[in-house]
Amino acid sequence: MSLTLTVLGTASPHPGPDTPSSGYLVRGGGAEVWVDAGFGTFAELRRHTDPAGLSAIWISHLHADHNADLLAAVYGLAYGGLTPPAPVPVYAPADCAQRLAGFFGRPDAGFLSGILDFRTLYDGHVARHGELTLTARSVVHDVEAYGLRAESGGRTLAYSGDSGPCPALTELARDADLFLCEADIDAHRDGEQVHLTPEDAGETARTARAGRLLVTHVGPTLTPENATVRAASTFGGHTVTAHVGDVHAV
Repeated sequence: MSLTLTVLGTASPHPGPDTPSSGYLVRGGGAEVWVDAGFGTFAELRRHTDPAGLSAIWISHLHADHNADLLAAVYGLAYGGLTPPAPVPVYAPADCAQRLAGFFGRPDAGFLSGILDFRTLYDGHVARHGELTLTARSVVHDVEAYGLRAESGGRTLAYSGDSGPCPALTELARDADLFLCEADIDAHRDGEQVHLTPEDAGETARTARAGRLLVTHVGPTLTPENATVRAASTFGGHTVTAHVGDVHAV
């Protein structure tokens, strides 16, 4: 069965006029999973699928440019006529449900139980939907954060989420057919390594022996095109820029 990635958004740390923040639709093995829900990605998701039919939602970490459009999803699923036939599983760090509840001034997220089923991520967490397997690995960031390895039909997609250079990220991307990787910063400052430079992204892909590198989440000190060129020079393999609306066969 085919495995595909649809780019819903790539911008960091805020959306642009035509570029939502981080978000992707992963399809494979009879499942559809919304991976990261950054600003503006719910509308883009609706271009490609009915959100009520999602198999799951998967959130790498709780920075708003990766999860803020869960609010849009709540309004669509609960009040906007997009009611799912059963609660949609949401795989996310532990505080995700509580943060949504806080927006509505509620003490907990129980009022969302009819539309969303929150399930806490941890290092090594595995979820299966149809013939699609989702594996989470804890990566280095300034909050609890996870990368994703999605596998179906003998094909593998790896996604960095937000991460600094770390062994877990390299293992996550090991022999992946497609490695979707951030290249957020131009250079590391003061020893801080909570994001990747383009060279870091390329080196991780090279060390992991990834088949292809897809560069995303490029910060304001870089252009996506320049970041892709720099990552490619280190990787030495096929490297392209993630653009909203693109569909990549894994």
